Amino acid sequence: MEAGITAPPPIRKGSTHSRLMHYADYKTILSPKNGMNIYRGCTHGCIYCDSRSTCYQMKHEFEDIEVKRNAAEILESQLKRRRQRCMISTGAMCDPYIPLEATLKSTRQCIEVIEKYGFGLTILTKSTLALRDVDLFQAVQRKAKCVVQTTLTTHDPALCQILEPNVALTHERVRMLEIMRDEGIPTVVWLGPLLPFINDSAENLQRLLEDCARAKVHGILCFGFGMTLREGNREYFYRKLDQHFPGIKEKYMETFGNAYSCSSPNNERLMAIFRAACQKYGILWKTGEVLDYLGTFERKEPQLRLF
Repeated sequence: MEAGITAPPPIRKGSTHSRLMHYADYKTILSPKNGMNIYRGCTHGCIYCDSRSTCYQMKHEFEDIEVKRNAAEILESQLKRRRQRCMISTGAMCDPYIPLEATLKSTRQCIEVIEKYGFGLTILTKSTLALRDVDLFQAVQRKAKCVVQTTLTTHDPALCQILEPNVALTHERVRMLEIMRDEGIPTVVWLGPLLPFINDSAENLQRLLEDCARAKVHGILCFGFGMTLREGNREYFYRKLDQHFPGIKEKYMETFGNAYSCSSPNNERLMAIFRAACQKYGILWKTGEVLDYLGTFERKEPQLRLF
């Protein structure tokens, strides 16, 4: 493994990153669908983040991270009572590898519990800090299935620093995918958002798909090209548009109004490129099939020694 690559990404110039945090007590950590959020809030600073939406009823500032006290112990108490093993997922609402994780290690402790009880794991992150836990991913993989996922949005590093200011650059995430491949860990990419009028070009998409092919990802999740906007994340997104892309906010307001779904005008063409590339490279791409793969528990039978 390459030296230094497990370090969390540096905080980039102009970042609003904060190390504010507070603890909160919870009785459970798993959702009814076996999703797990170890933290609430995020310091990645992605300008398009849906998790800022007020519908999630976060009662603290988004960058003030809520840490679930004794997360691993709560998880263990839930898993030990389960009669059937399943896939445990994390990362959909809050990245499990925010910078605080380097110190707190709450995510690592939870993965240790998942491995101990023979459950599967799907984990979604934009941070190369995930490489710290390759040993645990492999341990889970020996008993069940472990899938590491990341998001790819833009191939342009300068644009990446604007859209996703406090995370690993795209080429660093692609290298992480390649290392996971070499270490025997299957990967899935969440493709997007490709923001209308900003990064929804055929060239950007083709280069991202070439990255996925080179890393030999198992599947790509794509829900169409564009983004979603609702109360909370819309206001933050528009402030960032005014800051970095003058005039684009007005174009969004004129084109989409208060719509939740903001589909790229290039969506049909981009979807054709996406489907053709996945078929060419043998990458799972149909949404239902990728979600089935992520959600299907696979129990690995221990190998018997003959001598």
